[in-house]
Amino acid sequence: MKNYLEFEKPLAEIEGKAEELRAMGRATPEMDIEGEAEALDQKAAQLLKDLYKDLSPWRKCQVARHPNRPHCRDYIEALIEEYTPLAGDRNFADDHAVMGGLGRLNGRPVMIIGHEKGSDTKTRIERNFGMARPEGYRKAIRLMRMADKFGIPVITLVDTPGAYPGKGAEERGQSEAIARATEVCLQLKVPLISVIIGEGGSGGAVAFATASELAMLEHSIYSVISPEGCASILWKDSDKMREAAEALRLTAQDLLKLGVTDRIIPEPVGGAQRNRDDTITSVGKVLESMIKGFDGKSGDKILADRRKKFLELGAKGLAA
Repeated sequence: MKNYLEFEKPLAEIEGKAEELRAMGRATPEMDIEGEAEALDQKAAQLLKDLYKDLSPWRKCQVARHPNRPHCRDYIEALIEEYTPLAGDRNFADDHAVMGGLGRLNGRPVMIIGHEKGSDTKTRIERNFGMARPEGYRKAIRLMRMADKFGIPVITLVDTPGAYPGKGAEERGQSEAIARATEVCLQLKVPLISVIIGEGGSGGAVAFATASELAMLEHSIYSVISPEGCASILWKDSDKMREAAEALRLTAQDLLKLGVTDRIIPEPVGGAQRNRDDTITSVGKVLESMIKGFDGKSGDKILADRRKKFLELGAKGLAA
């Protein structure tokens, strides 16, 4: 079953009519209505192209949050061979909002870590909607350090509204865990490749995405705060999220100009949720390409280049 976004309602009507016609045709075989249904299909395809041709930042936020987009688990199952999950932070608990482990990407050993939002009501609750607690970031720290010890590249897949803001998380040192994870990202002597596959929200995303190279899916977003949160703070009105989305410059296209992201991965027409397999294949190819770019580089060079990248980031932003 398709989930249509608010701005896709005209598309939903056309595709719904086409399906009604086909249902009538199945019920009454003597009726020849396939031609009419195909005409509606063509109209829907054109409308889909028009809708996604120039999405506003707020509409990109909606697409980035679409529940049918492929999630971290989908990428791992499709791209990572011999995946062995590793659990727990060796301190408090295992946070199900963060999954990670060892595996092979096209034969190459990798450590893969990512936010997992869940795919239905039960798993979304279990995964806390991708909002990690301190133990999630401490698990990520443990896995990154393990990868660094054994010279294994790290891949992070970012898809979170932000770190969990609950009382228990704050009591267990949420801000310290995020800061420590960000620090560890900067200390690794192995390649750290990050892809924003949906939402990259707040410090919860930065803790995974302080990477040697950062890629973003075409309709993903990455920002210091959600548009709703920004609107609530600046205008005391969360309904001004559209204006906030414009001001935050959170789209992949804006962030490429600012030098925050290194490349944009194209999505199928209509977003990743319309063709999950093609999206996952595209991400896999980009990951292989980015990791291959580090072949022959020493650990000291990888570390120095990453630090230089972030030291120069502010200057690039001012120039843009």
